[in-house]
Amino acid sequence: MSFKVIIPARYASTRLPGKPLLDVGGKPMVQRVYEQALKSDADEVIIATDDSRIEEFAKKLGAAVCMTSAEHESGTDRLQEVAAKRQFADDEIVINVQGDEPLIPPGVINYVAEDLAQHPQAGISTLYEKIDELELVMDPNVVKIVFDKQGYALYFSRAPVPWSRDFFSSKEPRLPAGSQYYRHIGVYGYRVSLLHQFVSWPMSNLELVERLEQLRAMENASRIHCAEVPETIPGGVDTEEDLERVRALMAKK
Repeated sequence: MSFKVIIPARYASTRLPGKPLLDVGGKPMVQRVYEQALKSDADEVIIATDDSRIEEFAKKLGAAVCMTSAEHESGTDRLQEVAAKRQFADDEIVINVQGDEPLIPPGVINYVAEDLAQHPQAGISTLYEKIDELELVMDPNVVKIVFDKQGYALYFSRAPVPWSRDFFSSKEPRLPAGSQYYRHIGVYGYRVSLLHQFVSWPMSNLELVERLEQLRAMENASRIHCAEVPETIPGGVDTEEDLERVRALMAKK
C-alpha cells in the first residue's frame, strides 16, 4: 500500500504564535511531528507551510517542504494545494498529520491509511475513541461522531449526539447505562480525487454552523469511514497548558 503524509504547519496560530517552532524536549515541535511521521510506512513526508521561517527550518532539517497560500480557510485546502503542485495521482492516499501532534504514534498513521485503502467507497478515513464521561459528552470542544453499522459517518457535532431525551433533560443530567458516545480524533486520510472535489465546493451550511470542515464533504455526499483508534494518542498542542503537558511527557521519556 502506497501513501503520503502531509504535515500542515502554520506559524500564525492565534493562541500560540510560532507554534511549529516552539521547543518540545530540545527540538522544534514540527521536527518532532516530522520524525514520528518518518517512522510510519509513508512513501514520502511533506511539511506544508505558509511561512518562510518554517520553510527555512524544514530545509535545514532535510525535509521535503511545500510553500502554500496563507489564505486557506481549512487544512484540507492546504493539502489539496500540495497534491496539485506535486501532481499526485487521483487514487493516491494522503494522510493529514497536524503539525501540533508531536507524540502521534506512527502506527496510527499507518492504520488510517490502511482503513481508507480497505474501504473503496470512502473518500476520507478518520478515527474515534469511546468516551464515558458526561463532561466530555457535553463539551463543545470535544467533537462527537455518530456512524452506521459499517463504520460510515452519519454526523459530526460539537453537541452531545445522540441526545438522550430522558437523561439529559433532567435537572441532574447523566449518561444512560450502556450508552455509546464517541470522540472524533482528527487524523484524516484522503483520496486525492476527493481533495480536488473538496476545494471546488463552497463552505456548506452545516460546516458554517458547527465549524467542522468534514461536514462539507458529507453534505456533498462523500462518505467518511471511521475506525476506532488502535492505540492512545497523546493530545495535541493548542494552548500553553497543552505545551507544558507535552513537554512534561517528553521529559519522562
